[in-house]
Amino acid sequence: MLAALAVAASRFIVTPRAEQAPLFVVPRGIVVLLALLAAITFLTEGAILDWGALLLAGKGLLAPDQAGLGYSVFAIAMTAGRLTGDRVVARIGDRQTMFWGGLLALMGYGIMLLAPVAVVAMLGLMLIGLGASNTVPVLFRQAGAQNAMPPELAVASITTVGYAGILAGPAAIGFVAGHTGLTAAFWMLAALLCLVPLCARAAVAKASA
Repeated sequence: MLAALAVAASRFIVTPRAEQAPLFVVPRGIVVLLALLAAITFLTEGAILDWGALLLAGKGLLAPDQAGLGYSVFAIAMTAGRLTGDRVVARIGDRQTMFWGGLLALMGYGIMLLAPVAVVAMLGLMLIGLGASNTVPVLFRQAGAQNAMPPELAVASITTVGYAGILAGPAAIGFVAGHTGLTAAFWMLAALLCLVPLCARAAVAKASA
């Protein structure tokens, strides 16, 4: 018992190396762009999770007690996209995966927001899930390939900024929705999502250089 406690306690001993490791590193160079795109993608997920059901119910597409089905469709599509992502990337590469994935997610947003019936909205959510599923994995892979800063620090920076998007983003959407309406807030998010396909070439090319 004492030996087990000693081994476990040793993991919590602060070493000089641990003391020197920064809690957060400001992104530099191409990592700034990678972190921004990660935050936008995470924000997309957070918006669907926190506000998707309210959007569908508010547009009269689904009853309030059934509106959570939209996130289920999104999550299943994203899972399917992640499971097949390695094969997609191996076939068309990081740049094309990011470009077409971003375009597919953007198309899904348009379909969801303009949908006249629930089935069409579900199709939009499915496209969002499929399109966004491999953007973040590509961004992390590019973080490991760039030379603007150490790869482990780049990944840490992207993770921090990305999760800031998923945590703070939905609150920001709620604030905007309180002034412009939830549909308008989602259109603004779709506009941000345009940056993913538009910046795919720059992000992959510069990170790989």
